[in-house]
Amino acid sequence: MTKKGNLQQGAFHLEKGKKLEWLMAVILLSAAYVLSREGARLVAAQKAATKVVVLDSGHGGDDPGKIGANGVKEKDINLAIARLLKKKLEKQGILVVMTREGENLSDPGTVNAKVQDLQRRVQLIHKKKPDCVISIHQNSYPDAAVKGAQVFYYTDSKEGEKLALCMQAALVAGLDPANHRKAKGNKTYYMLKKTDAVLVICECGFLSNPEEESLLISAAYQEKLVEALQKG
Repeated sequence: MTKKGNLQQGAFHLEKGKKLEWLMAVILLSAAYVLSREGARLVAAQKAATKVVVLDSGHGGDDPGKIGANGVKEKDINLAIARLLKKKLEKQGILVVMTREGENLSDPGTVNAKVQDLQRRVQLIHKKKPDCVISIHQNSYPDAAVKGAQVFYYTDSKEGEKLALCMQAALVAGLDPANHRKAKGNKTYYMLKKTDAVLVICECGFLSNPEEESLLISAAYQEKLVEALQKG
Protein backbone atom coordinates (compact mmCIF):
# COMPACT_ATOMS: atom_id res chain seq x y z
CA MET A 1 0.00 0.00 0.00
CA THR A 2 1.24 3.48 -0.80
CA LYS A 3 2.13 6.05 1.78
CA LYS A 4 -0.97 8.02 0.79
CA GLY A 5 -3.12 4.95 1.25
CA ASN A 6 -1.74 4.35 4.71
CA LEU A 7 -2.48 7.92 5.71
CA GLN A 8 -6.04 7.66 4.40
CA GLN A 9 -6.61 4.37 6.24
CA GLY A 10 -5.17 5.83 9.45
CA ALA A 11 -7.39 8.88 9.17
CA PHE A 12 -10.40 6.61 8.65
CA HIS A 13 -9.66 4.59 11.76
CA LEU A 14 -9.00 7.78 13.75
CA GLU A 15 -12.32 9.27 12.64
CA LYS A 16 -14.12 6.03 13.41
CA GLY A 17 -12.53 5.93 16.87
CA LYS A 18 -13.64 9.49 17.59
CA LYS A 19 -17.19 8.66 16.52
CA LEU A 20 -17.22 5.64 18.81
CA GLU A 21 -15.91 7.73 21.71
CA TRP A 22 -18.55 10.37 21.03
CA LEU A 23 -21.27 7.70 20.82
CA MET A 24 -20.14 6.12 24.10
CA ALA A 25 -20.09 9.54 25.77
CA VAL A 26 -23.66 10.22 24.60
CA ILE A 27 -24.81 6.81 25.87
CA LEU A 28 -23.14 7.34 29.25
CA LEU A 29 -24.58 10.82 29.62
CA SER A 30 -28.04 9.58 28.66
CA ALA A 31 -27.78 6.72 31.14
CA ALA A 32 -26.62 9.09 33.87
CA TYR A 33 -29.52 11.43 33.12
CA VAL A 34 -32.06 8.59 33.24
CA LEU A 35 -30.59 7.23 36.48
CA SER A 36 -30.54 10.67 38.10
CA ARG A 37 -34.17 11.25 37.15
CA GLU A 38 -35.13 7.79 38.42
CA GLY A 39 -33.22 8.45 41.64
CA ALA A 40 -34.98 11.78 42.09
CA ARG A 41 -38.32 10.09 41.43
CA LEU A 42 -37.62 7.42 44.04
CA VAL A 43 -36.55 10.00 46.62
CA ALA A 44 -39.68 12.04 45.93
CA ALA A 45 -41.80 8.90 46.23
CA GLN A 46 -40.16 8.01 49.53
CA LYS A 47 -40.75 11.50 50.86
CA ALA A 48 -44.36 11.38 49.71
CA ALA A 49 -44.83 8.03 51.44
CA THR A 50 -43.44 9.28 54.75
CA LYS A 51 -46.16 10.19 57.18
CA VAL A 52 -45.64 13.26 59.35
CA VAL A 53 -47.11 13.41 62.85
CA VAL A 54 -46.85 16.36 65.19
CA LEU A 55 -46.87 15.53 68.90
CA ASP A 56 -48.00 18.44 71.03
CA SER A 57 -47.21 18.25 74.75
CA GLY A 58 -49.77 20.48 76.42
CA HIS A 59 -48.73 23.33 78.74
CA GLY A 60 -45.16 24.00 79.92
CA GLY A 61 -43.06 26.67 81.57
CA ASP A 62 -45.01 28.75 84.06
CA ASP A 63 -48.17 26.98 82.92
CA PRO A 64 -48.12 23.61 84.71
CA GLY A 65 -51.56 22.59 83.50
CA LYS A 66 -53.56 20.49 85.95
CA ILE A 67 -52.03 19.70 89.34
CA GLY A 68 -52.62 16.15 90.51
CA ALA A 69 -54.13 15.05 93.82
CA ASN A 70 -50.58 14.33 95.00
CA GLY A 71 -48.96 17.37 93.38
CA VAL A 72 -48.00 15.92 89.99
CA LYS A 73 -47.78 18.55 87.23
CA GLU A 74 -49.60 17.84 84.01
CA LYS A 75 -46.92 19.48 81.84
CA ASP A 76 -44.31 16.93 82.96
CA ILE A 77 -46.48 13.87 82.30
CA ASN A 78 -47.51 15.25 78.90
CA LEU A 79 -43.90 15.60 77.77
CA ALA A 80 -42.86 12.20 79.13
CA ILE A 81 -45.69 10.48 77.23
CA ALA A 82 -44.95 12.42 74.02
CA ARG A 83 -41.27 11.44 74.14
CA LEU A 84 -42.14 7.76 74.51
CA LEU A 85 -44.68 7.95 71.70
CA LYS A 86 -42.15 9.70 69.45
CA LYS A 87 -39.74 6.76 69.74
CA LYS A 88 -42.44 4.22 68.91
CA LEU A 89 -43.74 6.13 65.89
CA GLU A 90 -40.23 6.70 64.52
CA LYS A 91 -39.63 2.94 64.59
CA GLN A 92 -42.60 2.69 62.20
CA GLY A 93 -40.86 5.07 59.80
CA ILE A 94 -43.06 8.02 60.73
CA LEU A 95 -41.50 11.48 60.82
CA VAL A 96 -42.33 12.96 64.22
CA VAL A 97 -42.21 16.67 65.06
CA MET A 98 -42.49 17.80 68.68
CA THR A 99 -44.01 21.20 69.38
CA ARG A 100 -41.88 21.40 72.50
CA GLU A 101 -38.88 19.47 73.80
CA GLY A 102 -38.38 21.75 76.78
CA GLU A 103 -40.68 24.03 78.72
CA ASN A 104 -42.62 26.06 76.13
CA LEU A 105 -42.37 28.19 72.98
CA SER A 106 -42.80 31.66 74.47
CA ASP A 107 -40.07 34.26 74.91
CA PRO A 108 -38.80 34.84 78.48
CA GLY A 109 -40.62 37.70 80.18
CA THR A 110 -43.48 37.83 77.66
CA VAL A 111 -46.61 39.31 79.24
CA ASN A 112 -49.01 36.95 77.48
CA ALA A 113 -46.66 33.95 77.47
CA LYS A 114 -49.41 31.36 77.25
CA VAL A 115 -51.02 33.06 74.25
CA GLN A 116 -47.67 33.40 72.47
CA ASP A 117 -46.86 29.77 73.23
CA LEU A 118 -50.13 28.55 71.72
CA GLN A 119 -49.76 30.81 68.68
CA ARG A 120 -46.29 29.44 67.98
CA ARG A 121 -47.51 25.86 68.28
CA VAL A 122 -50.15 26.60 65.66
CA GLN A 123 -47.56 28.29 63.42
CA LEU A 124 -45.28 25.27 63.69
CA ILE A 125 -48.12 22.91 62.78
CA HIS A 126 -49.08 24.97 59.73
CA LYS A 127 -45.43 25.08 58.63
CA LYS A 128 -44.91 21.31 58.91
CA LYS A 129 -48.24 20.39 57.28
CA PRO A 130 -48.53 17.07 59.14
CA ASP A 131 -50.86 14.20 58.37
CA CYS A 132 -52.22 14.63 61.88
CA VAL A 133 -51.52 16.18 65.27
CA ILE A 134 -51.81 14.40 68.61
CA SER A 135 -52.04 16.84 71.52
CA ILE A 136 -51.26 15.13 74.82
CA HIS A 137 -53.10 16.34 77.95
CA GLN A 138 -54.35 15.19 81.35
CA ASN A 139 -57.78 15.92 82.77
CA SER A 140 -59.15 17.06 86.13
CA TYR A 141 -62.55 17.27 87.84
CA PRO A 142 -63.86 18.34 91.27
CA ASP A 143 -65.19 14.85 91.91
CA ALA A 144 -62.09 12.73 92.63
CA ALA A 145 -63.91 9.55 91.63
CA VAL A 146 -64.12 10.61 87.96
CA LYS A 147 -61.55 8.91 85.73
CA GLY A 148 -60.90 7.61 82.23
CA ALA A 149 -59.19 8.69 79.01
CA GLN A 150 -61.14 10.77 76.48
CA VAL A 151 -60.31 12.15 73.05
CA PHE A 152 -61.58 15.48 71.65
CA TYR A 153 -61.74 16.66 68.05
CA TYR A 154 -62.91 19.81 66.26
CA THR A 155 -66.65 19.40 65.82
CA ASP A 156 -66.72 20.31 62.12
CA SER A 157 -63.76 18.11 61.16
CA LYS A 158 -64.81 14.75 59.70
CA GLU A 159 -61.22 13.56 59.51
CA GLY A 160 -60.65 14.73 63.07
CA GLU A 161 -63.69 12.76 64.19
CA LYS A 162 -62.42 9.61 62.43
CA LEU A 163 -59.04 9.91 64.14
CA ALA A 164 -60.62 10.62 67.52
CA LEU A 165 -62.84 7.55 67.25
CA CYS A 166 -59.80 5.39 66.46
CA MET A 167 -57.81 6.88 69.33
CA GLN A 168 -60.69 6.52 71.80
CA ALA A 169 -61.28 2.89 70.86
CA ALA A 170 -57.57 2.09 71.22
CA LEU A 171 -57.32 3.80 74.62
CA VAL A 172 -60.38 2.00 75.97
CA ALA A 173 -59.19 -1.38 74.70
CA GLY A 174 -55.62 -0.88 75.86
CA LEU A 175 -56.20 0.73 79.25
CA ASP A 176 -59.66 0.18 80.65
CA PRO A 177 -62.50 -1.67 78.85
CA ALA A 178 -64.85 -0.38 81.55
CA ASN A 179 -64.24 3.19 80.40
CA HIS A 180 -67.48 4.27 78.72
CA ARG A 181 -66.29 7.72 77.66
CA LYS A 182 -66.77 8.60 74.00
CA ALA A 183 -64.77 10.72 71.57
CA LYS A 184 -66.29 14.20 71.75
CA GLY A 185 -66.49 17.18 69.41
CA ASN A 186 -65.43 20.62 70.63
CA LYS A 187 -65.29 24.13 69.15
CA THR A 188 -63.73 26.08 72.02
CA TYR A 189 -60.27 24.56 72.59
CA TYR A 190 -57.67 26.88 71.04
CA MET A 191 -55.59 24.20 69.32
CA LEU A 192 -58.68 22.61 67.78
CA LYS A 193 -60.21 25.77 66.38
CA LYS A 194 -56.99 27.50 65.24
CA THR A 195 -55.28 24.73 63.29
CA ASP A 196 -56.00 23.57 59.75
CA ALA A 197 -54.48 20.14 60.40
CA VAL A 198 -56.33 17.05 61.58
CA LEU A 199 -55.86 17.41 65.32
CA VAL A 200 -57.11 15.54 68.34
CA ILE A 201 -56.61 16.22 72.02
CA CYS A 202 -55.99 13.09 74.04
CA GLU A 203 -56.89 13.55 77.70
CA CYS A 204 -55.05 10.47 78.96
CA GLY A 205 -56.60 10.40 82.42
CA PHE A 206 -57.70 12.41 85.45
CA LEU A 207 -54.97 13.74 87.73
CA SER A 208 -57.72 14.62 90.21
CA ASN A 209 -58.25 10.88 90.72
CA PRO A 210 -55.47 9.66 93.07
CA GLU A 211 -55.50 6.13 91.62
CA GLU A 212 -55.29 7.30 88.04
CA GLU A 213 -52.66 9.89 88.93
CA SER A 214 -50.47 7.10 90.36
CA LEU A 215 -50.93 5.09 87.18
CA LEU A 216 -50.08 8.02 84.90
CA ILE A 217 -46.69 8.54 86.55
CA SER A 218 -45.92 4.81 86.43
CA ALA A 219 -43.43 3.73 83.74
CA ALA A 220 -45.34 0.49 83.13
CA TYR A 221 -48.67 2.29 82.69
CA GLN A 222 -47.11 4.95 80.47
CA GLU A 223 -45.83 2.14 78.25
CA LYS A 224 -49.36 0.71 77.97
CA LEU A 225 -50.76 4.16 77.31
CA VAL A 226 -48.26 4.88 74.57
CA GLU A 227 -48.92 1.51 72.91
CA ALA A 228 -52.62 2.39 72.83
CA LEU A 229 -51.91 5.82 71.36
CA GLN A 230 -49.63 4.25 68.76
CA LYS A 231 -52.33 1.77 67.72
CA GLY A 232 -54.87 4.57 67.54
